[in-house]
Order: sequence, then C-alpha cells, then structure tokens
Amino acid sequence: MTKLYAILLILSTVTAVAWSAAFDITEIHNQDQLLGRSTVAQTRDSMAGFDPNSLAKNKYTPPEEKNAEFWYDIANAEIAKRLKLPQPDTRKAKNLILFLGDGMSLTTVAAARILKGQLKGNTGEEDSLSFESFPHTGLSRTYCSNAQVPDSACTATAYLCGVKTNIVALGITAAVNFNNCSGSEDPTNHVSSIAAWAQAAGKASGIVTTTTLTHASPSGAYAHTTNRFFESDTDIVTYGEGENDPAYCTDIATQLITQEPGKNFDVMLGGGMGKFLPNTIEDKFGKQGERSDGVNLLSKWQSLHPDGALAYNRNQLLSVNGTKLKRLIGLFNSGVMDFHKRADADLKPTLEEMTEKAIEVASQNENGYFLFIEGGLIDYGNHYNVPQLGLDEVHELSKAVQKALDITDPEDTLIVVTSDHAHPLSISGYPGRGTDILGLNQHDTDVNGVKYATLNYAVGMEQYLDENGQRVDLTEKIKDPSFLYPSYIKGAIGVHAGDDVGIFATGPQSHLFSGMMQQHTIPHLMAYAACIGDGPTLCD
Repeated sequence: MTKLYAILLILSTVTAVAWSAAFDITEIHNQDQLLGRSTVAQTRDSMAGFDPNSLAKNKYTPPEEKNAEFWYDIANAEIAKRLKLPQPDTRKAKNLILFLGDGMSLTTVAAARILKGQLKGNTGEEDSLSFESFPHTGLSRTYCSNAQVPDSACTATAYLCGVKTNIVALGITAAVNFNNCSGSEDPTNHVSSIAAWAQAAGKASGIVTTTTLTHASPSGAYAHTTNRFFESDTDIVTYGEGENDPAYCTDIATQLITQEPGKNFDVMLGGGMGKFLPNTIEDKFGKQGERSDGVNLLSKWQSLHPDGALAYNRNQLLSVNGTKLKRLIGLFNSGVMDFHKRADADLKPTLEEMTEKAIEVASQNENGYFLFIEGGLIDYGNHYNVPQLGLDEVHELSKAVQKALDITDPEDTLIVVTSDHAHPLSISGYPGRGTDILGLNQHDTDVNGVKYATLNYAVGMEQYLDENGQRVDLTEKIKDPSFLYPSYIKGAIGVHAGDDVGIFATGPQSHLFSGMMQQHTIPHLMAYAACIGDGPTLCD
C-alpha cells in the first residue's frame, strides 16, 4: 500500500504539469460536442467533425409532455406518495443548497471514493466522500422529453425548474421546437426556476460553477432559450442556422444580467468572462471578449448594482467581506475554469472557497437563501476519457459539500447533492482489493493474455489496437499522467449515458429524497421543504 500511495502521489503532482502542456481546456471545448463556445469566424461544421446542434434534431417528443402541467402533476404525485408514509421530520428549511456533480455517474462516485482512499495509502474501497454520509439517498431518472440520454440543458430545466423539456433547451417547455427563437421568447412557454421561487419568498439566491456562468447547468436557474449554445449574441449567429437574429433573440449572458431572476442574484461565481464583454476589448485574462453587439454586460451589472463587487482572482475573492457585501460576481477565466489539478492555486479559487464565500454573502438575508453549486468539470474529465482529472474534480466537490456542512446549521439548511446525467465509465473485471483504480487490472486478462485497465469508457478517442485489431499492452502507456483511458467505440469525444444517478440529502425534510424519482421532482421537494413556489408545501 505504501508503494501504491507513493506512485499515486507522484502521478497526482505530475498530472498538473503534463496537462498544462497537453492542451488548453477552453480551446478544446470551443470545438467539441456538448460544449458551445464559438466565434463567427469558426463555423459549426469545422468543429472536429461534430455539429453540436445535431444533438437536438430528429428526435420525437410525446405530445402530452409538451405541457408543463404534465410534469407538475407527476411531481405532485411523487410528493403525495411520500407524504403517505410516516413523517419523521417536521422541520422547515430556511436555506436550500443544491450541489451538482455534472456527469457524476455512480461509477464515477465509486471510483472517486476508491481513489480518495488510495491517496491516503489505504486499499481505498472502504473510504467515503462527504455526501455519502448523508442520511438519505435516492435515484434520479434523467431522460428528457425527446432524449433517452440527456444533455446538461434539459436536465438543468428538470432539476431547477421542475419540468422536463427537449434536449439542448433551457427554461422552456418541450412545446418549443429546436432553434425556434420566437417560441423561446414567448413567456407562455417559459418555466420558472426554484431560484425565482426563492426570490419571490424574499430569499437570497446565487449560482456557483467551475464551468461558465452561462453554461447549461447554471443557466437552468435563470435562462429561457431554445438553444443552450446561445451564450452570447455572437453564438446566436453561429448556432442559429440563419434562422435567428440576436436582435430578436436574447442571449443567455444578457438574460443573466438584465432579466429576472438572474439580475437579482446576490452572488455569481465561475468562469466565462468572454460572454459578457465586447470583442473590441481584452478581458482580465488577455483574451478578446466575444460579444458582437458592443455591449459590456459587466459594466451594466455594476451600474445596476453599485453596492456590488467584481472579483477576477482568488485573492480578490478571499479578501471580500461576505458578511457585509450586498452583491458579488466573480469571473475567474475567459471560458470554463481550469481543472483543479492544473489550475494556478495563487490565481484560481477552489470550488470549496467559492462555496464558502457564496454562503457568506447569501447568509446576510434573514429569510434564508437558495444556492446552486456545480462541480462542472467532472463532466469534462469523463468527456475526455481522463478520469485522473475527473475523479479529482469529484474530490473537490466533496470538499465543497463538507465546507457547506461545516458552516451551516443542519436544523434549518437542506443540502441536496445529485448529478444531471451519467457517463459510460465502467469499473471492470475482478481486480483485488487495493488494485490501483487508475491502473491495470492485475488479476485478469483478455482472451489473448493482455491485461486491461480497470477503468474503461464505452465511447472515446482511443481503443489501443494494433494493426491486426488486437489490444496492445498498456503497462507503460497507462503510467503517462495525460493517458487517455480506453474505450470500446471510437468517437470524437466521450458521450453521456442514460443511467439513473444518485441523490444524497441531509437537513430538514431530507427523508423525502429517498427512493426512485423523476429528476424534475427534485426542485419541487426542495420547495416543499422551504414552503416556497406554487406547489404543495410543508406549510399548507
């Protein structure tokens, strides 16, 4: 075990250096599947042979699922079913925190748990992540209205707005066809989020993410759009297929700064500065802004909130007195934030640090708060078939959850941890206890006598086959800190999976999160516990 621990510790250190040299995460995500940053000069068709818009095309939506009431009825029924059981808890939740591990499948949770233990010098399987100690757990069904396997937009609409919708859509019903901008601008097609419900009840609210503030997951808290890739006005031209004009279609960044509920957020922390700045100026990280309309949305935010502050690096964030500042926006990268393992620790705050600051700011409100906090790069690690990075992001999420537990009162704060969707990561074979989770299975081989990796993906970039189509020996390759883990089917990048994902809950009414449920029931259960929104509540 001591030898394994030493090897893992060395790899943990070396990985940051190796990946810094390997590629720029924001560059890759400008071009590939599910990740929608772009410029007018770069057409969709040039993006590594993949058109992100193709995700939303030629998929069937059951007619009854186009109505928001269909989903409200299901959620109400699932709540009623739980209320028929003995109720061990009468406490009302003052504060609500929803943690999301983007792409955090149950196998990702298990692998992260094992790695955590092995980094301590133990066998690993016996360890636990912070949220695995929560008293109540359940399973979430993640399909969307027209997708057996979802993306992070339709799922965000489910777990934040309480309604399932079409893939790639945000904050609207499934009645709106893909790239129908007029439909998504029509308020009759909008669905409101739990952030809006919290604001209506006089609570503070905010979003925290390691991706961008306009990325699919956090956008579910405030945006209404037919296409998650419409993050800036420039993106509407790029992804609008000639049918959408930024003059008549409001981009996600503009919605965040100028429309409710986004403009009312007390705290917003993450990456993505480029979406808020015109392309005529450089951002704080030396890159050009992305907007074509000449609008500086950060200046607009400052004019709307003269009592607020903007932070661009870790020191600025940590120096903020969160118990006195009324509004805070932090943008720590031009695009998505860096993987924790390769981030400059002097400049980039951790998810744990952002979580603590967000809670400080939101806690000023005597009525309580709702916060959405996302570990978004777990998904990126799985997309790239690099679990050595993705599992570390799970550890960062676990630390953030622990920080929230440490600084909140369990008597009045409901904390829920879940995922939006799975990834087809497997823990394969019959490896013995303590087998390096990032290494080869030392206790089994394929039919040709070649050992295989314990962690494998269904779809990805590398199959490691020789000229005869036979698997090659990975004994030396897998030692490379930037090793791409094997996959069965060759793809431009890794894909999502349709597995159910975990729900972990603690605090007032957390017992309601046990058992199997539809993903869109999650915000309705949280609203029930806090007595907010228009659905059934504890206070009825």
